[in-house]
Amino acid sequence: MIHNGGASAPIERIVVHPEVAEAVSAGDPVVALESTIISHGLPRPENLRVAREIEAIVRSRGAVPATIAVLDGTVCVGLTDQQLTDVATRDDIVKASVRDLPAVVARSASAATTVAATSLIARNAGIEVFATGGLGGVHRQARDSWDESADLTTLGTTPVVVVCSGVKSILDVGATLERLETLNIAVLGYQTSKFPGFYLTDSGHPIDWRVDDPAEAADVMAAREVLGITSAIVVANPIPMEEQLDPDIHDAALTEGLNSADARGITGKDVTPFLLDHFHRVTHGASLMANATLVVRNAELAARIASARSLAQRS
Repeated sequence: MIHNGGASAPIERIVVHPEVAEAVSAGDPVVALESTIISHGLPRPENLRVAREIEAIVRSRGAVPATIAVLDGTVCVGLTDQQLTDVATRDDIVKASVRDLPAVVARSASAATTVAATSLIARNAGIEVFATGGLGGVHRQARDSWDESADLTTLGTTPVVVVCSGVKSILDVGATLERLETLNIAVLGYQTSKFPGFYLTDSGHPIDWRVDDPAEAADVMAAREVLGITSAIVVANPIPMEEQLDPDIHDAALTEGLNSADARGITGKDVTPFLLDHFHRVTHGASLMANATLVVRNAELAARIASARSLAQRS
């Protein structure tokens, strides 16, 4: 039995911000944004500053931002500034993937949504384009741990466009690309034929398909719809080479972090936060700067793709 700490009361389970609802209804461009990066991905107060910057860049490109989170049991599609502040500053915000949503809502709890949860909620609200930093993926040593992000399986059945900078290099990038292929998730390199490595411009893995402007991405969206394909499209947008982490520093930090995790017996879901914290410390915050840079750039590109999609549907 699920308890919410008191007598049950009627609650509004899903609330779409009026501006978002109006834009979706009118066929205007909307970009969904995940909230995990705000609550768990960046330190305070930088997280709130970046969250506001992300929304501002989406607006500057003619789209409506729809940051998604669960607050006190209500799924919010589009946040007020106060709600954005709550996600950034409250200590009771848990991290929720798709499987966690029913319990979070039933308990009137509050949560930031992962890529998987954000994609599902966005699509159910009629939003086609979503921006994030990096996808979850297949973890290193997954043959033993079976550790694979729910982002992948959710995107396999959710027809959204996800603009991201690949997957974090702490994951098994090659295995993640294989799973994306197995799950029929298309991967498009934006002005590149190389899969990004999140902190790095190039992960060392090639991409079969490339698009060079937002209209081309919108064309792929239209073709997917005509073909009745219900899996996601990943638009991989690399961080500029001049803003990436120094590759030598990156590789040294990764090796040291993996060895440290192994020595401490850190396994499973605890590995990723441990490694990200390790990167932050040994790069003296440079990894967080790269993270903030790429997520803002991804939001900007997502807005341009959403605008191109809206324009094509009207013509």
